[in-house]
Amino acid sequence: MSEQGWDRARWLWWAALVGGLSYFVAVYMRLDGPAIWAWKAAGVGLLAVWASANARSRDGKLIAAVLAFGALGDWLLDAVGMLAGAAAFATGHLIAIILYLRNRRRSLTSSQGLLAWALVPLALIIAWGLTRGAEAALMGAAIAYTGGVSIMAATAWISRFPRYRTGIGAMAFLASDLFIFAGEGGTLSKDVTLWLVWPLYFGGQALIAWGVASTLAKEARS
Repeated sequence: MSEQGWDRARWLWWAALVGGLSYFVAVYMRLDGPAIWAWKAAGVGLLAVWASANARSRDGKLIAAVLAFGALGDWLLDAVGMLAGAAAFATGHLIAIILYLRNRRRSLTSSQGLLAWALVPLALIIAWGLTRGAEAALMGAAIAYTGGVSIMAATAWISRFPRYRTGIGAMAFLASDLFIFAGEGGTLSKDVTLWLVWPLYFGGQALIAWGVASTLAKEARS
């Protein structure tokens, strides 16, 4: 991020990166317990606090809420269960969709529009393919959740926020969930998905936060 004077709490950004990146140690070592659950939520939770500190508008508060529900989902997945965690993430996706639709890009190239329209059915087909050999309940949950996260990614892609930050970040978020389903459905070994899910997820959240919060804060200063 360039030094523009817009960032009110840069130390929170770096603390979030340290918290999120370091959590991969816990993933690799397969650690568990209340302290580990808190560690897991710390990275995105600090991104939410950072975004809130830089929020100068309703949209700034919306991205902070998106990240806060992501952090809650991180904690609930391990502390309570998959349904509770998925509900928190789904709430965050809904808020994100509202945010991105409020900030739609004024004009799109044909390829950009085509990707946005094709993303949701393509993601649903992939989710079905990754879980069709699993239990019906898992397959149904995977398809339903993929619908929400893929709409979030598609609307992020056509939003006015930087595509190489927010757009790519949303796509990485979607990819991380598809790799989760690949591991749960047995399409890929969890020893493989172990190396992909958390880096794609946290990296995606960080890019989303950076792209949205920095754009809005810089506009508010101009």
